[in-house]
Amino acid sequence: MHKLLEDLPGKEMLVLGNEAIARGALEAGVACATTYPGTPSSEISANLFAVSRETDLYFEYSTNEKVALEVAAAAANCGVRSLCIMKHVGLNVAADVLMTLAYIGVKGGLVILTADDPYMFSSQNEQDNRYYAKLSGLPMLEPSSISEAKEMVGAALTLSEQLGEPVILRTTTRINHSTAKITLGKLAERKTKGSFAKDPFRYVAVPAVSRKLHTLLLQNLDKARELSEISPYNFFEGSGDLGIVCSGVSHAYVSDAVRDLGITGRVRVFRVGFSHPLPEKRLKSFLRDVKKVLVVEEGEPVLEEALRNLAQQEAVTVPIRGKGEDLFSREGEYDPAGVREAMAHFFGLSLPAKETIDLSGAPAVPQRPPNLCAGCPHRATFYEIKQAAGQDAVFPTDIGCYTLGLLPPLSAADFLICMGSSVGTAAGFSRFQDKRVVAFIGDSTFFHSGIPGLVNAVFNNHDFTLVILDNGTTAMTGHQPHPGVDMEALGYSGYGRISIEEVVRALGVQNVLVTDPYKVKKSVAALKELFAKKGVSVVISRQYCPLFARALKTPRKKPFRVSRKCAGHRVCIDTLACPAMYVDDGQVAIHADQCTGCAVCAQVCPENAILPVRE
Repeated sequence: MHKLLEDLPGKEMLVLGNEAIARGALEAGVACATTYPGTPSSEISANLFAVSRETDLYFEYSTNEKVALEVAAAAANCGVRSLCIMKHVGLNVAADVLMTLAYIGVKGGLVILTADDPYMFSSQNEQDNRYYAKLSGLPMLEPSSISEAKEMVGAALTLSEQLGEPVILRTTTRINHSTAKITLGKLAERKTKGSFAKDPFRYVAVPAVSRKLHTLLLQNLDKARELSEISPYNFFEGSGDLGIVCSGVSHAYVSDAVRDLGITGRVRVFRVGFSHPLPEKRLKSFLRDVKKVLVVEEGEPVLEEALRNLAQQEAVTVPIRGKGEDLFSREGEYDPAGVREAMAHFFGLSLPAKETIDLSGAPAVPQRPPNLCAGCPHRATFYEIKQAAGQDAVFPTDIGCYTLGLLPPLSAADFLICMGSSVGTAAGFSRFQDKRVVAFIGDSTFFHSGIPGLVNAVFNNHDFTLVILDNGTTAMTGHQPHPGVDMEALGYSGYGRISIEEVVRALGVQNVLVTDPYKVKKSVAALKELFAKKGVSVVISRQYCPLFARALKTPRKKPFRVSRKCAGHRVCIDTLACPAMYVDDGQVAIHADQCTGCAVCAQVCPENAILPVRE
């Protein structure tokens, strides 16, 4: 039995933040969960997927976030409690649904979880999705702790049903990926089937209908504002004439700093957890009771600007600061020390003396830059493409493990915007400059948003090669399935499987090549032949992710070693940079325990000095 299915109310359990959120969904009776995997939200989905194999919970890894929200929206409008999970940039993909779903509303509770990523640990931008709540007119909740994140799932579903609107639950990486203790509540029974009452003039968003629905949305927003005023997630702490307004994980840092600075009786903290719409009456009262206000919020100055607006409405002249060169940045994550220093500076307090640790004798921390895994087929594909296309080709790339191709010596990534952008930008590059264009996209990303770009390229007769890196899984976020995965091999029945090759040919691509990147010379020769042809061509470079292959328990190949024939040319290291290889006293060597036996290095060695390890 999955640990999140323990029905022992009152039991304490140490969990990851994402596990706590998944448990909160189960305690709240979520019966439909949809997602496209994206860090830092991935473990929510992984746990709910595992739970769905043991229960009647419906869970799906959807093709992309737009589709995920559409499925969840239909479920919620049948009266089924639903959860749609994505990372922050995923909400960009789902935004087309979000904006009109806010008009149409829901019958059963629908929570849209967006996991923001301050400091961009695993993302291409640092956008603050609180703006989506303002843009859509939907309520938003923001937890400050892991236990609160668990409880907020149920609260958000209840709020959704009260208002008849989806509710956005915004987390950040520090909530998702920290570990803490939670107290288990009772698991709820799931309502897995509902009914849909046909009402076209309520649910079909043509202009005449949407004008009325917009009015209803604004009325619901007014109701949400009233609920925000009495929400237990918006609360005061402390007393005094120094004011702090904070949200999210920043509240924990503020609490620590208040204690460390010894100002418990001097500072009044307003923690905002129901952050859209804001509790304006309570915040106006707060502003009248303090002499100055520091706003502690990661990301953009959303609260800060709102507070200044409220202060202007009330003719309150209290100083309100947050973002600024001498205080908080709009970039990155906050931390306890930084919050403490900013509070001391703003309020004119003395910082307690720091305890320093003598590190003079400690060795330097070894650097570990991000790298493709040992035996990763993408490394071989990049090598082969550059051998066939030349170093000067332009390489638009996409979101996935293969984005690491940007690092030397692979240097096979020149332009990246978002999921699926490699195909569309390749079309532009091929039309407006003269160098060969070779774009890279992963198998999961191809299904997510690469297909429309390829349709566009075929229709407009562009001239480039798209390389689909098919490693049999969604590798970067933890080996989640996608429509091209063989689910039978994973032990799951009841799924279809879509052939990437058949899709590509059906879209009208005439020149399609399937390669095994572990066969270097054969691949290079075939690629050179393909690159001689004009128009849109597609290469499907097919080989399992080695970590995924290990999970499938495929037979392990013999590792390789460097023999005495090595003349020290270092072609293997200088062109592949496999992390299983290293240099010891000037001699190239291979870690046998890291080597996967892919044999790519052996095939590029000019002396044939790399051989399989003997038994």
